[in-house]
Amino acid sequence: MAQETDTTARVEPTPKSKPDYSLLPKNPRKATILSAILPGAGQVYNGKAWKVPLIYGGFITDIYFINFNNRRYQIFKQALADFDDELPNDFPSLNRDGLVRNVNYWRKSRDLCYLVLVGIYALNLIDANVDAHLSGFDVSDTISLKLEPHYESFSSNNKSMGLSLKLNF
Repeated sequence: MAQETDTTARVEPTPKSKPDYSLLPKNPRKATILSAILPGAGQVYNGKAWKVPLIYGGFITDIYFINFNNRRYQIFKQALADFDDELPNDFPSLNRDGLVRNVNYWRKSRDLCYLVLVGIYALNLIDANVDAHLSGFDVSDTISLKLEPHYESFSSNNKSMGLSLKLNF
């Protein structure tokens, strides 16, 4: 009987169960896409909602300075056009070179603020991505870095003092 094969008893394959992803770190791609669609959404996904006011504060501040620099640029541009048409302008003490310098200065400042706006948006994306990558990093209390004084005696005449850096895992 032991040599006979039983064709009626088949071994059923066990269905594969889905792994539990709740304990894994956050998905960096999802965090980056969320932040690209709505700045700050990736930070909320990563559980760092306190960063959202900083991001929007940076956006609002930069937009204010874009507006401020653009108004000054328009004022000096109009003054330069009035000077060229020999009309009275708001800056009678400035010659044409001074007006041109001011026009260029305020235009460059405005354009730089546009670059800062792009930089804030890029930092938002980078922060969401890096924070998601580091969400599974172990920061338990058992990992420590200590700086301690160190005293060592080599012989009765040779003694050394210093600092030691100790890394505990």
